[in-house]
Amino acid sequence: MHETILVTGAMGTVGREVVKQLSILDDIRVRAGVHSTIKGENLKRLPDVEIVEIHNTNQTSLHPAFTHVDRVFLVTPFTKDQVEMAKTLIDEAKDKGVRHIVKLSALGAEAESGTLLGRWHREVEQYIEQSGIAYTFLRPSSFMQNFENYNVAFIKGEGKFYEATGEGKISYIDVRDVAAVAVEVLTNLGHDGKIYELTGPEAISNYEAAAILSEVTGKEISFVDISEEQAKQAMLEHQTPEWMADAMLELHSLCRKGQASKTTNTVEELVGHKPHTFYQFVKDHVQSFI
Repeated sequence: MHETILVTGAMGTVGREVVKQLSILDDIRVRAGVHSTIKGENLKRLPDVEIVEIHNTNQTSLHPAFTHVDRVFLVTPFTKDQVEMAKTLIDEAKDKGVRHIVKLSALGAEAESGTLLGRWHREVEQYIEQSGIAYTFLRPSSFMQNFENYNVAFIKGEGKFYEATGEGKISYIDVRDVAAVAVEVLTNLGHDGKIYELTGPEAISNYEAAAILSEVTGKEISFVDISEEQAKQAMLEHQTPEWMADAMLELHSLCRKGQASKTTNTVEELVGHKPHTFYQFVKDHVQSFI
């Protein structure tokens, strides 16, 4: 029997990988939710993927995307109104009889005095819990792919990358492993009501990350620890909204204090293989950094 799985935020770092991994499975219809079908053209190259437009703030516009959907992988963009967006999507899922929501959350979302982003994620989690829809929450650590998304220009241009994380260790996870867990949870039974904390196999500092980048690429790459003030100024100069800059600095502060180093065995327990190391990630993406 075929099931239809909707992936919201399908053009994002995680959503795109989930769509890719789901698309190769039998008996699964994948519906990729994108803000613009034009931007979603690349996803059409994947087998059996239907592209639908999703406008997160307008529930009426969501009807086609959610009609006859069995499960939803819920991803919302990093925006100031992401909580309201998520609630709109959840309301539509409930109205359309969706049976299971798998939400991409964040490690530490349960902390009452945690970061702004953590509190936002927890608010959405609680809204899902109260909806009556079966749920699973995935709480990953920082993504290895952020080195490609945010640092690669500096790495290629200057042989350096800059963050306000000091010597703090971070349990970076490869998005491929997050997606593998998402696919397991979306396509198999036994995950209702579960919360899974997902990390890579080790915690490393950005100094160690720089050493690995140098070894694999064969060129000298260094990490430059900067102050929070310098980091905020740089973000503001690149047109980052101030609320977003402050939210990012909260995360950097946790890293600096060594509070982002927790590792778990959850990926291996759920998908049967160890998560990618940072070394393997860089090796697989080396062309991005040279």
